[in-house]
Amino acid sequence: MKIVGLQKVSLIDFPERIAATVFIGGCNLDCGYCHNRWMIDAGAIEPIMAPAELLEWLATRQGKLDGVCFTGGEPCSDPSLPGLIRDVGALGFAIKLDTNGAYPDCLQALLENALLDYVAMDVKAPLDARYAETVRVPMPLDHLLRSLHRSMNLLRQSDVPYEFRTTVHPLLDEQALLDLAEQLEPDDIWVLQPFEPTPEVLPEIRAMPALSPADLVALLPRLREIIPGVTLRAL
Repeated sequence: MKIVGLQKVSLIDFPERIAATVFIGGCNLDCGYCHNRWMIDAGAIEPIMAPAELLEWLATRQGKLDGVCFTGGEPCSDPSLPGLIRDVGALGFAIKLDTNGAYPDCLQALLENALLDYVAMDVKAPLDARYAETVRVPMPLDHLLRSLHRSMNLLRQSDVPYEFRTTVHPLLDEQALLDLAEQLEPDDIWVLQPFEPTPEVLPEIRAMPALSPADLVALLPRLREIIPGVTLRAL
């Protein structure tokens, strides 16, 4: 496992928790709007610490932090993730997982073994051909969409709090968001996040216009007619 980043204190990554955020290198997708693109190729990154070192550090944070968020990259792309999550949970920390949903077997194992306390799954585009345009990888689209649907249903059927979240990048217009809303379930918790054109974003994506926070506020009433639980997360 490659731990490529550690935010020692976060008040925003894990709802209602003071958490550390652990970044796991490697991702199976290549989203042009991602601000963590430097983490995609795990083989090109040197880890900042070993899992044992992370556990040693977390042991010193007991009573000061109450949660740990695993993000990336895509944490579930690393088969050793469940073992590390189990060890972190044994220290008494609540666990949040950020995932793109493409590894439903990993997600199912974590849920069935009661290793998660919160899950945020990215839903990056309408669940059709537009997904392939967004994630930019030469994988069979039907396989990816089956994996996403399976992960979404695992979360809906579990007792673990979850959210689906969508960064409103330049490839998403109002119609795309309305189409995506129709593909979700009315009871889903759906969080929209404004796009940030950071230097890590691909130049061609960074140069494209995206819906502004004001645009999204104006669109929320129409989206809430379909998904009452949709919210906008401020930058």
